Amino acid sequence: MTYLQKIRTRLTIHAHRKVLGLLEGEYAAVQIGRGMDFNDLREYVRGDDVKDIDWKASARGRQLLVKRYVAERKHTVLLCVSTGRSMAALNQVGTRSPVSKRDLSVFVAGLIGYLAVRHGDLVSLVYGDADQQHIRPRESTELHLERLLSTIHAATTERSGPADLVALLHYTARVVRRRTILAIVSDEVSVSDELADVLRRLAAQHEILFVTIGDADPTAAADSLTDRPLYDIDAGTPIPGWLRGDRRLRREYAALVGSEEAGLRRRLDQLGIVHERVRDTDAAITAVFRLLERHRHARRR
Repeated sequence: MTYLQKIRTRLTIHAHRKVLGLLEGEYAAVQIGRGMDFNDLREYVRGDDVKDIDWKASARGRQLLVKRYVAERKHTVLLCVSTGRSMAALNQVGTRSPVSKRDLSVFVAGLIGYLAVRHGDLVSLVYGDADQQHIRPRESTELHLERLLSTIHAATTERSGPADLVALLHYTARVVRRRTILAIVSDEVSVSDELADVLRRLAAQHEILFVTIGDADPTAAADSLTDRPLYDIDAGTPIPGWLRGDRRLRREYAALVGSEEAGLRRRLDQLGIVHERVRDTDAAITAVFRLLERHRHARRR
């Protein structure tokens, strides 16, 4: 089964009125009002916006001239996916069917990309880790999106470089000139000053959606996995077995995760960036729709 087939199957299960509306493309536009592509000049007439007057051209022609623009009908949705080795780790261990962060990131990126393609918009991809970053061209076909999702999956391995969202976003700011809806998928747990700076820079040009993939709870216990050793992928060391099943330790870990998530959300709110955290495939659908809903309302304020 292809990545898009899995997404369609999940969407069919969760189909309802709001989902169908979003499938018709009811997310916020990158720009409000006229398009941004310059077309030509014409003579000023009463009622024209004075902001459209080209003063230099008017001075040369000795008459008031206004700029005309071509309306933009397609948007570019840029999937920005961290493919560092931490994204190859498990997202859940307290179940009989462990979920990998890689599969979740592919699913989230695919869901956003599928909604865009259904709307006739263009989808592109930037991905990478601390060692290298890459960009893929924009197209509006499902075949192209399937290839992008395969790229994300193949690039996310235990042999990848360490995750570095700051480096990936700096690369994005450097190579992407066109305005986009920038959908970031990462496992970042906090917003450093350096990350805040590059997000602020990107937010001046792009509309940003931020999705974080939750980490596995090392204190979770599952009968089917009790005897299976767990490893910290970044450190390359085993996680002590005594961590699992300790109720007090699990409560303390949950409190720590909750505090980190609240801090992340608070910092992103200050930057005006909508955010959702995803912990499993079923919750991912609700999270993405909630993200788009919050994004649309944010654009109206």
